[in-house]
Amino acid sequence: MTKILILGGSGYTGRLLARHLLEQTDAEIVLAARDLEKAQALADQLNGEFKGARVTAVRVDAAEAASLKSALRGADMLLAAAPLTSAPPETVIRSALEAGVDYLDVQLGMKKLALLQSLAGEIKQAGRCFVTEAGFHPGLPAALVRYAAAQLDVIESAVTAGYLNMGGSKLPYTDSADELMEFFKEYQAQVFKNGRWTKPSSFDMRKLDFGGDIGRKNCYSMYLPELQALPEMYPSLKEAGFYISEMHWLTDYFINMAVMVGLKLFPRRGIRPLGKLMWWGMFNLPKPPYRVELMVKAKGLKNGQQAQVRASVSHPDGYELTAIPVVAYLLQYLDGSAKRPGLWMMGHLAEPVRLMKDMEKMGVLVQTSEVFETSEVSSLEKYHYPRRPR
Repeated sequence: MTKILILGGSGYTGRLLARHLLEQTDAEIVLAARDLEKAQALADQLNGEFKGARVTAVRVDAAEAASLKSALRGADMLLAAAPLTSAPPETVIRSALEAGVDYLDVQLGMKKLALLQSLAGEIKQAGRCFVTEAGFHPGLPAALVRYAAAQLDVIESAVTAGYLNMGGSKLPYTDSADELMEFFKEYQAQVFKNGRWTKPSSFDMRKLDFGGDIGRKNCYSMYLPELQALPEMYPSLKEAGFYISEMHWLTDYFINMAVMVGLKLFPRRGIRPLGKLMWWGMFNLPKPPYRVELMVKAKGLKNGQQAQVRASVSHPDGYELTAIPVVAYLLQYLDGSAKRPGLWMMGHLAEPVRLMKDMEKMGVLVQTSEVFETSEVSSLEKYHYPRRPR
């Protein structure tokens, strides 16, 4: 039986990962957190809900290598769900490598990615499977492009876009928001256009139609490293990129600008106060519909005809839409079909068609449509609406 240690196991994302893993697999779960009492209370709750007493709790300070290595004894995988601000990537990544366990993270950060890439040779030589850029975004954009490509004979363009409306939620500010602010410090906006990548300093805006009750939105380019390899995977691809939807005029034109400027002027001291400002804007200003949605619009050829594919995934809870794709990938990891030595991005390693089907079973609304010239053919006859997370 596989044993998975979830670092940050008592946090919002960590507890959802644990719950879905218990529902979907027979894996043993170790909840690792700095607050042992909180982690143990969650372990007791989960053991009361699921048979087999498969959950244990352990106190871990991720900043201390000895603490983490001790907790990893007997584990098969380290699932890093703690924010980088409390789990230094060098300590966490090297501890997993030295302990001889596999690794997966749901964290944001270019420095984390650069460190992993510098260790790629050691990871492969050790025979370990390290997966990074997992979750909603990063994670799903590359998987959605590959999913759309599977519906086409030739893919020529693939534009992905995210709609993040967490309004109406009453989630407290956490260290994960600090991690988001760190990501803003590294913000890049290049896209793949006319067969080449634009400059990192470039910026692209376009109006995209999400359909349904969301409709058309102004969307702003955001660079995701997982998209970098797509033109090599699909040489016919001439256009690709990720865009984030507008939220509210006050957030888009004032708060975002204040955050960008503030982080340049006060890169360390500004993180928490600017993060709280951004958090307030995200949860208090947007109007319905409240949900998180990611879509891809791809164009190419099928059966010799010009064709378009539109696919989307959505859920009312952004934390759920981070945890569910990870667990859907882990189903492939656990049966060995997506477990290979080396460093991988989740969107590149997961088999995309199965990923979407398994996500749908776990409560994500998945919709796919194909358009040949002017006639639209739905490839999904029946949609269902996702359950509310517990």
